[in-house]
Amino acid sequence: SAMDAVEASIHLLEDDPLFNAGRGAAFTAEGRNELDASIMDGATLAAGAVAGVTTTRHPISAARAVIEGSSHVMLGGEGADAFARSLGLEQVDPGYFFTERRWRSLEKGLARLGLPIPPRPASAPEAPSARAALVHEEGKHGTVGVVARDIHGNVAAGTSTGGALAKRWGRVGDSPIIGAGTYASNQAGAVSCTGAGEYFIRLGVAHEICALVRHRGLSLQDAVDQVVQRDLTALGGEGGVIAVGPDGRLAWSFNTTGMYRARIADGRPLEVGVYKDEP
Repeated sequence: SAMDAVEASIHLLEDDPLFNAGRGAAFTAEGRNELDASIMDGATLAAGAVAGVTTTRHPISAARAVIEGSSHVMLGGEGADAFARSLGLEQVDPGYFFTERRWRSLEKGLARLGLPIPPRPASAPEAPSARAALVHEEGKHGTVGVVARDIHGNVAAGTSTGGALAKRWGRVGDSPIIGAGTYASNQAGAVSCTGAGEYFIRLGVAHEICALVRHRGLSLQDAVDQVVQRDLTALGGEGGVIAVGPDGRLAWSFNTTGMYRARIADGRPLEVGVYKDEP
């Protein structure tokens, strides 16, 4: 099913330390990893989300469990982890999510902000030499998202992230917010977003795209371009979206210099891109 495909794909991305989700997530200003995720089923409009989890290995599975194991849509913090534990979802020591490259990014980010650098987590491995730790500076980027359409014509969307680098005060972005960072409806399509979350929340980007398709008859590509290239840009926000329609048409749009992306469908070759001048 589309839901199974979304969850399985995001598992792979949450386990890959190159992305800001799961293992490899960005650190808060306090030196913690606080993870957010959401998932939505376009066939039923069922949706689940978690925010600020710290011990659940796969936040996307916790988000799906909210749909299947509760009467709620969104759970946060220790309660979300406790809920995941109660259903037997895999738990890990918070140090599992630690990566050296993200820690170095936090140190640089806090230095720029003039904020104190927290103690290195006790469960973190010994720091390598400065030369060995040289990495490409990506800051807060790398949120992961997947959209899928299955053989029954059902669509689904999911998003998972560690959030903004050096976030404070329990900040939550758009990724776990249904309608902002994630939305799916068989009447319009499935959308997952990445970027400056506060702007995506204010515009309700994922739902707005689906509304333009459903109520104004725009094509999916025209809808994502209108919201990202016009509305988001006018507000001063940066980021992008991936989307798939119930007819199987694929779309993406972003107003940044690049967005890691890939898509594949029956009868079409795999497409992978990073920068704007690629397909």
